[in-house]
Amino acid sequence: MRTIHVSEITKQIKEMCIEANHFLSEDVAECMQEAVEKEESPLGKQILCQLQENLEIAGKDMIPICQDTGMAVVFVRIGQEVHIEGGNLTDAINQGVHDGYTEGFLRKSVVGDPIQRENTKDNTPAVIYYEIVEGKQLELTLSPKGFGSENMSRIFMLKPADGIEGVKNAILSTVKEAGPNACPPMIVGVGIGGTFEKCALMAKHSLTRNLKEKSPIPHIRELEKEMLDKINCLGIGPGGLGGTVTAIAVNIETYPTHIAGLPVAVNICCHVNRHTHRIL
Repeated sequence: MRTIHVSEITKQIKEMCIEANHFLSEDVAECMQEAVEKEESPLGKQILCQLQENLEIAGKDMIPICQDTGMAVVFVRIGQEVHIEGGNLTDAINQGVHDGYTEGFLRKSVVGDPIQRENTKDNTPAVIYYEIVEGKQLELTLSPKGFGSENMSRIFMLKPADGIEGVKNAILSTVKEAGPNACPPMIVGVGIGGTFEKCALMAKHSLTRNLKEKSPIPHIRELEKEMLDKINCLGIGPGGLGGTVTAIAVNIETYPTHIAGLPVAVNICCHVNRHTHRIL
């Protein structure tokens, strides 16, 4: 049995909130540079170069890379041989978000009630997902999710007869409808299978996957490539002003599902696909 004190978790989450909002992960930064080289539209290339300049200034001057510093989404993988001491794990994570957003001077965007909409003033609570796994490690993945792109996401409860073409149409129609509103170039996360809520969770989680790593499943890997090519043929382009780079990646996760269903969720993220990962 390994013991981890909640204070260490709070400290890590605080640092992750600040890090994710000021620096892109290496895979996203690399894909953005590749996008500059691939973009064929002069205006699109200019916009991508401006985005690159923004990223450099953000890191150098410690200014958030986007004014929407997002709602904190945290994926927690807890080894079953880990014991948390000193307090409640959920409270520790939320304290870390509180500390990161207040001490890091990040915009507080969370309202306590979706109807009355009074700001909580510290960007809590976070949206937290727990998974129990083997081992003695605690893995934390934090993703501050902005809502310009989040609002463009969709769930489709397809019928099995809709098949792969129905899945493709769901992905393409979501991106078409999003257009410039998702701050392209975008990253498209897709969840296929499971249930209504499971496919949405997979789509969200897929956005945290390294963009240089493709699906280990051959036919899904081919689907990711096909959808990226088709999305980039839509002509939406950087900033929605036309071009050949509308998306820089399509990440897909799958799960077994019921014989009567084919759930598909498409969770779009803007070009600042913020996420950071740590292992305690």
